[in-house]
Amino acid sequence: MSARSKARKRALDILYAADVRQAPVRELLEAEAGRAAGEPQRAASWLYARDIVDGVEDHRAEIDGLIAEHAQGWTLARMPAVDRAILRIGVWELKFNDEVPAAVAIDEAVELAKELSTDESSGFVHGVLAAVGRASAVS
Repeated sequence: MSARSKARKRALDILYAADVRQAPVRELLEAEAGRAAGEPQRAASWLYARDIVDGVEDHRAEIDGLIAEHAQGWTLARMPAVDRAILRIGVWELKFNDEVPAAVAIDEAVELAKELSTDESSGFVHGVLAAVGRASAVS
């Protein structure tokens, strides 16, 4: 698994935990920073995980708006928490990280959904992110 894939998983863990526990993301981020400082093998993935979490938090309203706009028939509140976190990461990479090609952002999100969510989630995540990607390409 690449360092960026590991970083996405770490960011997902933080965003998911904050959502489920209704805990401040910053607290969980700082706790993870402490763990990463004590484990040098985590250093490669830590910086990008932090970029993802910071980016999602900095642009949360816009990201959630895009998800809500393109998740036909689903509200954010109705989605499984893991799917919300995966979509937030995917939308951040699509809209706010020019270093990640759209196909890679979508692919990575779909893989996380296959590994960590329901059987239907990977198709749902793909559909939402593809729609966000198409809309972003037009604007």
